[in-house]
Amino acid sequence: MQLTNQYFMNKWPDAGKSIITNKERPSNIWTRAVYYEGLMALYSIDPKKEYYDYAVQWGDKHNWGLRNGIETRNADDQACGQTYIDLYLIDKRPERIKDIKASIELMVKSEKSDDWNWIDALQMAMPVFTRLGVIYKDTTYFSRMYDLYSYAKHRHGDKGLYNPADHLWWRDKDFDPPYKEPNGNDCYWSRGNGWVVAALARTLDILPGNDPHYNEYLQDYKDLCAALVPLQRNDGFWNVSLEDSTNFGGKETSGTALFIYGFAWGINKGILDKSTYKPIVLKAWNAVTKDAIHPNGFIGYLQGTGKEPKDGQPVTYTSVPDFEDYGLGCFLLAGSQVYKMK
Repeated sequence: MQLTNQYFMNKWPDAGKSIITNKERPSNIWTRAVYYEGLMALYSIDPKKEYYDYAVQWGDKHNWGLRNGIETRNADDQACGQTYIDLYLIDKRPERIKDIKASIELMVKSEKSDDWNWIDALQMAMPVFTRLGVIYKDTTYFSRMYDLYSYAKHRHGDKGLYNPADHLWWRDKDFDPPYKEPNGNDCYWSRGNGWVVAALARTLDILPGNDPHYNEYLQDYKDLCAALVPLQRNDGFWNVSLEDSTNFGGKETSGTALFIYGFAWGINKGILDKSTYKPIVLKAWNAVTKDAIHPNGFIGYLQGTGKEPKDGQPVTYTSVPDFEDYGLGCFLLAGSQVYKMK
C-alpha cells in the first residue's frame, strides 16, 4: 500500500492539478475522490503526516468545493465530500464541510428521487448522506438516501437495477434484460457491482442500527457477497463480466479490489462468516499483489473508465488506464481491511 501510494504521490505532487485525458477535468471529480477515500483508509492504519497533508492540500486547492457547485445533484461531483467530511472530523474547520453539506441539503429538501440511475452513484454518494446524518444527528439525510437507493434498486430501467433472482446489479438501464452477454447470460459488470459492495459497507459502517432501512441494506450486502463467491476465478480475480468469461475474460484489479474490501470489511465486523470468506479474500489479495503490482508501485490490470466489459480494453499488466487514481483508491481500501483481519 505504501509503495503504490508513493508512486502516485510522486507522480501528482500538486493535488490540485487538473486531469487531462480526452479533455481537461478538475481533480475533485469522482475518480480522484475514490483515491482519497483510499488514502484516508491508509492514513487510518499508517497515520503519516504526509498523507494527511496531501489530502488537505487537495481540499484547499479546490476551496473544499464541488465540481459543479452546491446545486449539483450528480453523485460524481459529490464523492469528494466523503474525504472532506473525514478531514473535517479531524479538524473541524467549517469551510471543509460547508459546500458538501449545502449540496446534500438541497437534495434532502427536494422530492426528486431518480438521480442515481447508474450503480456507481451509490458508492459516490451514499456514504456522504450517511456521514452528514451521523454528524448532525438528522435522520432526514438517511430517509432521503433510502428514497434514492430504493428508486435505483426497484424503478430505474424496467424493474430496477437490482436482480433479486441473482442478487447482482445491472450497471444501468442499458443492461437489464433483454440485453445479454455473448454467452447468453446477463451483463453484470465487475466494478459496478464492486461499487455497490463498497457503498453498502461504507454506509453500514456508520449508519445507526436502528435506522428503519438498516436491515435491508445489510441483507442486500450479504446477498451480493454470497452471489460473488462462486464467480471468483481460479486465479483469484473476478472477470470484468461476472458471468461471461468469454467477453474480455482477463484479469482485472479494480472490481477485484472492491470485492476484497467489501468481504474483508464484513469479516472484520463479524457480519460474514470468516471460515467461508477469509480464504476468498486471501486468494484475491495475494493474486492482486503478486500479479498486478509493479516493482515501482504502478498497478496493472486496471480497466479504464466506462460501464461494461469492452470499455478501456485491452486490460493488461502494462496497460495504462485513462485515470490511474480510482484503481489505487480501490486497492488502498482493500488493503486497509485486509491489514485489520485477524
